[in-house]
Amino acid sequence: MATGIDFGTTNSVVAQWNGDEAEVLPLDADNIDSDWLYEEFQGIFPTIVGESSTRLGALFGWEAKLRSNRVFEACKRMLRNDESIRLRDASVPASVAAAGVFRAMRERAEGNLLRPFDSAVITVPANARGAARYRTRAAARAAGIQVKALLNEPTAAALSYMHDMQEEGRIMVFDWGGGTIDVTILEHIDGHFEELASKGITQLGGIELDKRLRKLLLRKLPSHPVLSELESRELDLIVERTKIRLSKEPTAVARIPGSGKLVQVARDEFEREIADLVEQALQPARQCLNEVGMHPDEIDGVLMIGGTSQLPCVRDAVERLIDDEVVPDVICHPMTAVARGAAIAAAILDEKVNSYLRVSSMFALGTSTTDQRSGKKVFSAIIDQHTPLPAIEEKRYTPIDDGRSQLTVPVWEADPAKSLDDPENFQLTKLELKYPRPLRREEAIFNLRYTYTVDGLLHVKATLDKTGEVLLDQEIRDFTSGDTLPISEIQRRMSALDRLTPSGTSLPRTTSTSAKSFVVDGSNLAWYGRDARKGDIPSLSLLLSGIQALHNKFPEAGVTVFVDATLRHKLSPAEQVMLDDAIRQEIILPTPAGTHGKADRLVTMFADETGSIIVTNDSYKELQAEFPFLLDDGRFLGATPAGGHWLFSPRTPVRHRPNS
Repeated sequence: MATGIDFGTTNSVVAQWNGDEAEVLPLDADNIDSDWLYEEFQGIFPTIVGESSTRLGALFGWEAKLRSNRVFEACKRMLRNDESIRLRDASVPASVAAAGVFRAMRERAEGNLLRPFDSAVITVPANARGAARYRTRAAARAAGIQVKALLNEPTAAALSYMHDMQEEGRIMVFDWGGGTIDVTILEHIDGHFEELASKGITQLGGIELDKRLRKLLLRKLPSHPVLSELESRELDLIVERTKIRLSKEPTAVARIPGSGKLVQVARDEFEREIADLVEQALQPARQCLNEVGMHPDEIDGVLMIGGTSQLPCVRDAVERLIDDEVVPDVICHPMTAVARGAAIAAAILDEKVNSYLRVSSMFALGTSTTDQRSGKKVFSAIIDQHTPLPAIEEKRYTPIDDGRSQLTVPVWEADPAKSLDDPENFQLTKLELKYPRPLRREEAIFNLRYTYTVDGLLHVKATLDKTGEVLLDQEIRDFTSGDTLPISEIQRRMSALDRLTPSGTSLPRTTSTSAKSFVVDGSNLAWYGRDARKGDIPSLSLLLSGIQALHNKFPEAGVTVFVDATLRHKLSPAEQVMLDDAIRQEIILPTPAGTHGKADRLVTMFADETGSIIVTNDSYKELQAEFPFLLDDGRFLGATPAGGHWLFSPRTPVRHRPNS
């Protein structure tokens, strides 16, 4: 099925062509908590990798955003240099984290929605340079997704709009998302999009606005609270949620972790706090208009794309700039238009839509040569920027000296107007050209041919000019220059994401039980079928088998296990050693000595804060008055060992009767 992916800095979206329209897939809607249940969020997949305190492996999407005690965001922003991040004790390159996100999206589409795909058109920012784009492609391919084409995000948004409106004209795409602001002016004529100008700022997005709002909220407190890592993560979510509410309501109230205080903030306060950032975001729009010599009234429509563009002050600022209204959200949705456009592009490439789409090379491709006068390396373009794809071009080259038996051919993506060492230029790889024997300079002249396909594959062929003998013939599938990982290495390192072990720290407080998580009364299970009055002792082996059975029955659920501080002293000597090991590995969490109510209270408090289901055969009668939620339906799961198996079934606790 023709699929498009908007791989965003903070959120990603997948859409598919269903035969009539581009349909956005609600990949992860079941994991959204009630506080985040805005209509526009149903189809987005947070571009986040997280670590859980209760589960093996990394978390992705809404689970990572809402149920991780530590997260790694904006891996797309870091693809420019393939920076590494640390998840627990593992060093994970951004390209590997991005591949994990792509894989999670593909698996959820197939497993949750029965909408499998193994290829897609993937969008990239208009101003994305070679390294980031090639690492994006490599990450997708490592996740099992063939990249049909890389499409500029503004082109995808305009394609979605023009497909619905069936209009021609000049469009400005104001794309302000979580990580960057990109403004592009395009012209649409006879089904062809021509990019007239594109400007942007790479480190200006919703992330920067969140930092300002966070400072504003903390300034409203009498003193700044000292936040733990968990509380800081919880505050990040509160700040983002407050920003979203302020885009829809004039005021919002936020509870600050670490202080418990409620803080009210007004939209106009927030707008004053970010006024300079909004003004800064308008600069790329002004630059685009100046570059093409256009007056704002020559623009036929402005598309507001990305979550940050939904803020009323941003839309107002753009409308003041163009002295006109922007295209309404109902016609071009800020969060999904790019993915819809990518899906339409995929359908066109698959010939499922009777339309025309020209995919062009975003930058020039070529090699490097030595300038005879200066001795410096310079870029020699073979395929020019904006060349329609597929493209086949070649040039003649001459070695600098006699007697060469082989040559190194660097393959570059670069701007001919800039020096080769400009940071925006990118060496893709190096290839070896071999002569049949050492040749004189004039005999060694060769033709270098580049064949560049729509899906971004580059074929390099070199032939001897005089004889036509093939000296080099290679398709470049991995771009391995510098610190860019080959696909096979990305796939190998992805396995580390699946082996991350739980950290044993708390989880951020969740607001819904939409995704199951369990908290186990370990002492209760260890004592199952045993009577201390008869001299019986608890069984750690029984408890561990129950934990494993719970993981097996609910493989996607988080499981946290608490035991009483006194349990160890009642176990056999051999099982005391086993318990010590389980605690060191953070499979089991001990209750601190002296805790009022022992593990029962800790289990109840954890369930109250996280929405977890309690696994126990006890009813916690003495805690029911203090924690009324214990009597709610669905909060208890009974556990019964039978014939070497464990049976888990919902149970209703016995209600406490004070006079009975």
